[in-house]
Amino acid sequence: MTAYRDAFLAAPDGLQLYYRDYDSAGGGLTPVLCLPGLTRNARDFDGIAAHLAKTRRVIAPDMRGRGRSAYDPNWQNYSIPVETGDVLALAASLGFEKVAIIGTSRGGLIASVIAAMKPALLKGVVLNDVGPELDPRGIARITAYVGRQDATPPDWTAAMEGLKAVNGGLFDMPDEQWMTVTRAIFRDEDGKPVLDYDPRIGDATRASMAQPQAIDPWVLFQAFAPIPLLVLRGANSDLLSPETVAKMRAAKPDMRFAEIPGRGHAPLLDEPDSIAAIDAFLAELG
Repeated sequence: MTAYRDAFLAAPDGLQLYYRDYDSAGGGLTPVLCLPGLTRNARDFDGIAAHLAKTRRVIAPDMRGRGRSAYDPNWQNYSIPVETGDVLALAASLGFEKVAIIGTSRGGLIASVIAAMKPALLKGVVLNDVGPELDPRGIARITAYVGRQDATPPDWTAAMEGLKAVNGGLFDMPDEQWMTVTRAIFRDEDGKPVLDYDPRIGDATRASMAQPQAIDPWVLFQAFAPIPLLVLRGANSDLLSPETVAKMRAAKPDMRFAEIPGRGHAPLLDEPDSIAAIDAFLAELG
């Protein structure tokens, strides 16, 4: 079983936030912050966190309204600016002067904002299946289901099958692995699976999609110019297109890149190709 410490902190607005502290190794290597996707939580990183914790400290938070963090009474606070503030508060509370971030999907967008706001904090960033442009196919798929699951699945098998259906054949993996993913997304209540996030996140997501972007995401991407960057893409991703990756590489020629076979949005980070790419990247950061 992976060794980690359950910990909590107060967000800048007082909301209670939870994080996992994988501090089994200590040492002087750059600590890693693992930031999950839109409706996901710290459990997504259990495999890669356990691996990395052999040599460095790893912190994996549940963002507000997800997992064991408190639900926000104001659903409009489920926003990237507010959540970026939460991450910066977490880093400050831990005394981190330099960190590497592994950001999956929305977690990667938060890392992009930190690169613009506080670049000195970042030793390097791994963007997991996300970039300055998001494929409309993936956006449509995600906004169609997020926060709109009306019924609790009757059992864990039904939850798994529903998850497979939502992902539309984009992942090539056995049911055993699907069940691991399912148990990361759902929590157990009296033996039944319940989605482990505030459904109002769906309202916030659809509201944000209806608003024009305040900052050109390609301008935001320029903040990565002095920061080491690794981008992972699921080979079957419907959110990060090959064309966007090509534009990212043109904008940042020293960007590292790895495509993960048999994965859609987003790679689970337990794949050998993902682990090898992350290990090599972090080894250079120290």
